[in-house]
This record gives sequence, structure tokens and C-alpha cells, in this order.
Amino acid sequence: MSDFSRNPQLNRLLGIDGLLTEDEREVQALVRRFCDDQVRPHLPTWYDEATVPARELAKGLGDLGLLGMHLEGYGCAGSTATTYGIACHELEAADSGIRSLVSVQGSLAMFAIWRWGSEEQKNEWLPRMAAGEAIGCFGLTEPDFGSDPGGMRTFAKRDGDDWVLNGTKMWITNGSVADVAVVWAQTDDKIRGFVVPTDTPGFTATEVTKKMSLRASVTAELSLVDVRLPADAVFPEVRGLKGPLSCLSEARFGIVFGSIGAARDSLETAIDYAESRKVFGKPLGGYQLTQGKLADMTLEVSKGMLLALHLGRLKDGDGVTPEQISLGKLNNCREAIAVARECRTILGANGISTEYSPIRHAGNLESVMTYEGTSEVHQLVIGNALTGEPAFR
Repeated sequence: MSDFSRNPQLNRLLGIDGLLTEDEREVQALVRRFCDDQVRPHLPTWYDEATVPARELAKGLGDLGLLGMHLEGYGCAGSTATTYGIACHELEAADSGIRSLVSVQGSLAMFAIWRWGSEEQKNEWLPRMAAGEAIGCFGLTEPDFGSDPGGMRTFAKRDGDDWVLNGTKMWITNGSVADVAVVWAQTDDKIRGFVVPTDTPGFTATEVTKKMSLRASVTAELSLVDVRLPADAVFPEVRGLKGPLSCLSEARFGIVFGSIGAARDSLETAIDYAESRKVFGKPLGGYQLTQGKLADMTLEVSKGMLLALHLGRLKDGDGVTPEQISLGKLNNCREAIAVARECRTILGANGISTEYSPIRHAGNLESVMTYEGTSEVHQLVIGNALTGEPAFR
């Protein structure tokens, strides 16, 4: 069993260990060992080359029971929401791209099938996805519709008993390595969700390149041209944005924990560097300006983790609202990127090297702040909850 923080001084100051159950600490230790063995040694290369062995990682993550771990049945681990959050925290302490692989698989693609799919769809896909033998993606965002998914142009029409889908989805994590895509489309009866095997004729996934963020993650554009699906490919009951938004709340919950993992790792790196780097004849950490930065960042990491745990306990208890999850994503993403950037300044010129994690975390967090709802969207969600006045339009 490992301490919450790798840095003993930081760990004592945060005092998080006493707030975690034995199971939660065991999962954190398990995920940390996996990342230390299978992820961290390769991250500089993956980041430099903008590549990641997604299939191999998915199999390893599946072997550990981390894919869809918070779901019940169908080969899923059935863990608590907080335990899932702790796993996301430790995955993102390694890299946001690795946590994204797990989030999209478990909280978007698998959760959509688990929550809204037919029994046949669940039995066909969930056991293989939980084992990492099949990878899923989630097609909601389009080139012209991100924060406003209700305006999507992808359309599914009936042709006899079949459905025929046409449209484009953009910024789709796991898209070009996925075996199955959950695709949301307009129909004559509101927005519906479809389970689309990616080997269906007319379905094409093209990897998005030239990224400066989430470089150790697969991102794709999905093209659907006359994709013909059987009648039972559609989710049977859910209509409208209720379906996709319920999935986004699940993914946002993991980000609340994960983003603080990136901040914690950045802070640990900066503390270690400040202790060993000599400037004007003494450690960098011996200067007031450095200590002020470290103190302020420790405060934000502590507050962010306490907020994450609070939301986790709510979710495991009487339930958490989407608005409360928006509080967590808004705060923790905003503070995490600020911490990563500040840690970079402590590392000086060395801070721009992939030998050190803060600049990689800062770059990744640009994406994490944007997907699953931008900061501005979450501000409006919270504002609506406070005033009762929707201000999205």
C-alpha cells in the first residue's frame, strides 16, 4: 500500500491517507505500479512521437479490472465511484491521455451501453470491453457543434427496418483504434444513440495529428457515409440529450479526480527539483519566492482533492447532481493547469524538457479543460443552478 503522495513532506501535510479506505489505497497502489511499470518509462517517447500503444494498454488495464470498474455486472468490477475516482487520479498523475483512454472506454462508451443499451447490446459488448479485448469510442462532438450538441447534423433515418446514418464526429478519443462506436444522431424522433461496430461499411476513422496536447492519446475524426445498421442497433428507450449528457456527467466525475492527479505529480516534481537544484550557492527551495509558490500550490492541490473526495462520497451515498460535478470540474481543471504552469517556472529552462512532467501536464490540461464541457459551460451550469436563469443562449 502506497502513500497518497510520493513526496513524504507533502504527504504528511496533505493528510489524505486517513480519508481513504483500505480498498481505495490498494487501488491507488495498484494503478501506480502499473503506471510506473508500463507507462511512465515510455511517456517521453510517446509524447515526442505522438503515439501510444492503445490496444496493449487497454488489455493491461482490463486485466487490472479498471475498465468500466464502477459498473455492475457484465464482467465489470462494480467498485465504488470514489474508488474509480482514485484510479483516475493516479492514471492522470502519469498522463491525461492514459486517463482519457480509461474514461472514454468506461464512463462514455461502456456506461452508455450499460445505462441505455438493450440486454443484447450489453451482453455483446460489455464483457469484452471490460477485459480490454474491445475498445470503444463515443461520437457526440461534431466539427461545428461542441458545447451545443443539440445542433448536431449527423442524422439517422429509417429505411425499412434498418437505420442509415450520415454525418461527421470530431475530436473522438480512441476513435481510430475502436471496435465499437456509440454514435449520437438526430432522427425524426429526437436524438438517439446507436451502437456502431467500426467495421460497418461506410464507417471511417481518421486519426487527428499535429496536436500539441494529449499527444499520448488517440484522437480521430469519424465519418459515417450511408452506414446501414439493423433495427436493434439503436438504444431502445432514451431520446434527446438526456442520454449523452448522462454519460458526460460520468466522465466529468473522473476528471475531477484526474486533473488533481496531474497537479499533484507536477507539484511533487517541483518540490524534488527545488530541493536538489542549487542557485547562488543554496537549494532553490531555500528561497522565499520558491516557498511561496510551493505553499500556494499545495493549498490548491489539497482543496481540489478534498472537493473530489466530497463529490465521491456524495455519489456513493445519496447521489451527486450534474451541477455539483460541474463545480468539481471547473475548479479542479482550472487550478490544476495553474499548478502545472507554476511548477514549470520552478524548473526554469529544464521545465520545457519532456524529462520533467509539468509542461506535459500543462499541455494536456488545455484539452482536459475543454472536453466534457468547457470552463465557460460549467460556469453557466453553476450560474443557472444559483439563479434559475439559463444563460446559454
